[in-house]
Amino acid sequence: QLQAFGGGSVQPGGSLRLSCAASGFTLRNYAIAWFRQAPGKEREGMQCISSSGSTTYYPNSVAGRFTISRDNAKNTAYLQMTSLKPEDTAVYYCASASGCDAPMRAFGSWGPGTLVTVSS
Repeated sequence: QLQAFGGGSVQPGGSLRLSCAASGFTLRNYAIAWFRQAPGKEREGMQCISSSGSTTYYPNSVAGRFTISRDNAKNTAYLQMTSLKPEDTAVYYCASASGCDAPMRAFGSWGPGTLVTVSS
């Protein structure tokens, strides 16, 4: 399973770094993506990083503000979030798949997510 953590409350314009730790399997063999779900909205994909380190950006409003990365030695992936806006408030999840071209339904190892609240 993947465990996302590092969420919290932050003011608009602030930054957070989320971590995604793998337990029970080797993360290096999988593509890892970050998703989020805001209250009353559907889950949406943010960014994905392949096993080789290539990144895929899903169409959304975070381009240029969020950056995905991974450290296979630590069996962990990250999402660096900057210039946060109130509309970024959501539960953030990470999940794994064979590749970044997989549809959302093909991603697995979902954990409980971590809540990010952006508010003044």
